[in-house]
Amino acid sequence: MTIKVGDKIPNMKFKVRQGGDPKDLTTDELFKGKKVVLFAVPGAFTPTCSMKHLPGFIQKYDELKKKGVDTVACLSVNDHFVMGAWAKDQGAGEKIAMIADGNGDFTRAVGLTLDGSGFGLGERSQRYAMVVEDGTVKKLNVEKGGAFEVSSAEAILGAL
Repeated sequence: MTIKVGDKIPNMKFKVRQGGDPKDLTTDELFKGKKVVLFAVPGAFTPTCSMKHLPGFIQKYDELKKKGVDTVACLSVNDHFVMGAWAKDQGAGEKIAMIADGNGDFTRAVGLTLDGSGFGLGERSQRYAMVVEDGTVKKLNVEKGGAFEVSSAEAILGAL
């Protein structure tokens, strides 16, 4: 079942890179008492993700902060090494929290998996963006197959 507006984020644990080292990050640490924009991509270093999705949130970071967003996070079903390298490649710096859902546990738990096996990618995340306040989903924009419209930084800014 797909998560929806009004639902609580499930209790999970992610891997992130911090200072070049792997670190566990719980959903409570990420979402509790905060307003978070979480956007998910099918894969780091993939064309739309690298040319539009992540760069858009990097460019619009200051505008999102002015709208009261505490954290902007990018999630992908990739390992923390890949997410760390992608953050460096894209110049995400400290602006974007790069969340590795390496085994796809969170993606499955929120019902937003994508079967990328036809492209040699295996099970990945659908492209989406959500606004989460204190662990509750307030806005959820899931893209339809191959599109990049409702999950962009501009669309989320418009929803805030």
